[in-house]
Amino acid sequence: MIKMEEVVKIHQLVEKLSLEVVYGDEESLNREITTGDISRPGLELTGYFNYYPHNRLQLFGSKEITFSERMIPEERLMVMRRLCEKDTPAFIISRGLEAPEEMVQAAKEKGLAVLRSPISTSRLLGELSSYLDSRLATRTSVHGVLVDVYGLGVLIQGDSGIGKSETALELIKRGHRLIADDRVDVYQQDELTVVGEPPKILQHLIEIRGIGIIDVMNLFGASAVRGFMQVQLVVYLEAWEKDKKYDRLGSDDAMVEIASVDVPQIRIPVKTGRNVAIIIEVAAMNFRAKTMGYDATKAFEDRLTRLIEENSGNI
Repeated sequence: MIKMEEVVKIHQLVEKLSLEVVYGDEESLNREITTGDISRPGLELTGYFNYYPHNRLQLFGSKEITFSERMIPEERLMVMRRLCEKDTPAFIISRGLEAPEEMVQAAKEKGLAVLRSPISTSRLLGELSSYLDSRLATRTSVHGVLVDVYGLGVLIQGDSGIGKSETALELIKRGHRLIADDRVDVYQQDELTVVGEPPKILQHLIEIRGIGIIDVMNLFGASAVRGFMQVQLVVYLEAWEKDKKYDRLGSDDAMVEIASVDVPQIRIPVKTGRNVAIIIEVAAMNFRAKTMGYDATKAFEDRLTRLIEENSGNI
């Protein structure tokens, strides 16, 4: 199931980034932001509006403000009015600079908010883009439990009733953190990164058959939960089959696609007596060791190759 996160409104942006409202009424603060792209209207201040991205937040830094100050008031007002389209979300000024009177006047006429931040332009640009990209990204819901295991985002999947939530509960008792149970909303942060988070209705909750729904944060404390996490490893739990052959060396490099990103996957057979939580802990540590350059499987195969070569030399 794919859904689009609700659009971000100006007042939400103000609250999230602690922006100062230079001007803004109820209507302007409820304007919607539909794209994470940010515009710095340098060319537009010179009068070039052929490719003006009017549906973006308009960010003014030192260069834009300094240039506008060299314009005569009438020209400045005319340009500011042209910057105010019906789908322009707002004006934002960085470095705590003063907003030109003509900007505020044009914003009042067109129903736009004028916001200000004390931080540098490049830093503000990064914070705006990061927040908006994450909020406006297309979400895909996947079935499973997402847990933070030793700082690694592990998505536990498997057939219904295999014990995913029970395994996650054991991991939480062992000091790891829950992100989402049963349904995980995932989105692509960039070409190589997929992030998972819980639906609002399921935040901090986990369902255990026979007990019902429990609130992990209330039972185990705030340190037992996280709001979001990068999905770095998928662990698929499957019922043990006696005659099925399983990978015993860990040489299979299986991948699964989540939100258009390939994520490494391992399959763990489940049967009575296996402590799946401990196995997942070890799997997470082993995966991290691989990413740091140590592969136990390769080391074993190298030893085996050397042993064979040594024995063949003695024949």
